Amino acid sequence: MAKILVSSCLLGFKVRYNGSNMPVLDKRFEKVILENEIIHFCPEVFAGLSIPRLPCEIYKGDGEDVLSGSAKVLCNNGLDLTKEFLTGAKKALDKCIKESILCALLTESSPSCGSNLIYDGSFRGTKKPGKGVTAALLAKSKINVFSQHDIAKLIEYLNEH
Repeated sequence: MAKILVSSCLLGFKVRYNGSNMPVLDKRFEKVILENEIIHFCPEVFAGLSIPRLPCEIYKGDGEDVLSGSAKVLCNNGLDLTKEFLTGAKKALDKCIKESILCALLTESSPSCGSNLIYDGSFRGTKKPGKGVTAALLAKSKINVFSQHDIAKLIEYLNEH
């Protein structure tokens, strides 16, 4: 049995920016939940952001660029929430360290949790390759990050560890 950090919205919690959750369509997800210790976490909520909240995207980069200080997380009204997204990422990492968590299943395309794709910062619904702030910090800290579309890869990883 492994400990897995899982985005709260993937577990049915209505914590996304618009007050919704994000159902996981892969039927194998239920088996992952039943056979492992799941630690639910929403970096944005743990950073003190409200539900609902304005949509945010990473402007001029990705999560790695936010970590380095060369990009920002902005709301669709221009409000800079970079500090809050960094706080949420740090709290997620602290949780992983405290709980000895080696992998995370995070919500794809989120400016916090995207592990392969994020929105491009234009608020036009266009995605680009990249990681969200939390996914980037966890990956940089050697915590394996998977999206809800990578359940097969997560299961393979769990079987190897």
